[in-house]
Amino acid sequence: IRKLRRGQHFPVKFTFNNIRTKEQLVKKLDGKFLFERKELENLLDNRTFLSTFGLTPETAISIFIPNTYELYYDINAEQFFNSMYKQYNRFWNDKREQQAQSIGLSKSEVITLASIVEEENFKEVEKGMIAGLYMNRLQKGMKLQADPTVKFALQDFSITRITGDDLLKDSPYNTYLYTGLPPGPIRIPETSTIDSVLNYRRHDYIYMCAKEDFSGRHSFAKTYSEHLKNAARYHKALN
Repeated sequence: IRKLRRGQHFPVKFTFNNIRTKEQLVKKLDGKFLFERKELENLLDNRTFLSTFGLTPETAISIFIPNTYELYYDINAEQFFNSMYKQYNRFWNDKREQQAQSIGLSKSEVITLASIVEEENFKEVEKGMIAGLYMNRLQKGMKLQADPTVKFALQDFSITRITGDDLLKDSPYNTYLYTGLPPGPIRIPETSTIDSVLNYRRHDYIYMCAKEDFSGRHSFAKTYSEHLKNAARYHKALN
């Protein structure tokens, strides 16, 4: 209270990771700074404000790069956003920008794809493989058909098995219905996952299915018939 009366401001350290939605992000930051939670929520949904940064309410979350930061307690919501945007630009150095251009994706698209890859498997060993599979699908004009996007469309992250009814959810995030990437990230991906997309594995796989040993890893396939065999083994184990 004395510091505030004297007009002194002091730094606050905060860390964020493992966040899916804007709502979770805002909740994580609630009470850490002088600005009200609603002020940041409004900014992240303000199309006019976000457009000056080349962002939309769907892609706004892509500027938040998981890390530990130190900012002054008494900043307002707009100053906080500007600080995060500066950190985002620092992350996107010349090398990463050139990599994004070389694979034909914008920065927001890289982060959106990374968010799907991370939801498929958080383990580093498979991220590059999964990213390569989805890049193959994008390049062939195929639907991504990524189960995590369906969960996001339903806003139910407790689902362990996607059903036929789930796939009918009409949402731009449902990659079983709509071709291409969803409008924005379905989580805030780790920096290592973003780099896995930028350096994705080159291969010919276009199908994958969770392994029947429930290890969290996947069986990859080049043909649909091969994929059906992998899926049959997994569903048998699941049943």
